[in-house]
Amino acid sequence: MTSGEAEVTAVEEKPTRLISGPGMLLVWFYGVMVVGAVSRSAYQISTEFDRAPLAYSLSAVAGLVYGFITYTLIRGGEFARRAALVCCAAELAGVLIVGTWTLVDRSAFPDATVWSYYGAGYILIPVLLPISAMYWLRKAQNTVKP
Repeated sequence: MTSGEAEVTAVEEKPTRLISGPGMLLVWFYGVMVVGAVSRSAYQISTEFDRAPLAYSLSAVAGLVYGFITYTLIRGGEFARRAALVCCAAELAGVLIVGTWTLVDRSAFPDATVWSYYGAGYILIPVLLPISAMYWLRKAQNTVKP
């Protein structure tokens, strides 16, 4: 095989998909969370930002994190898998920090965020989703080709 043929082969290879099996369910859940977090924060920031700026800003950040994870899961490939794994770990840390913070100092958040009380307003999906995603992404490590 000549170097030109190797280049064409490398370009034609698509990244291995991360959304087979349980990965598709993760994409669906993350997609729902993107819509929920972004629409909630957009409304709250545009109508009553002065009431609880930290809470509304954290909800916006959560929406961006959910969007990035959704994108990386759909994109596929080893680099995307690693990026999603790092974001899921950061997401879990955020949920645990904000969830604990809302329990310890209720006055810090005059209004709830997506991650308040570990995501209780979202049926605890915000705390369960990154754990599930990290498990899936670690398991997919053996099947994704660099």
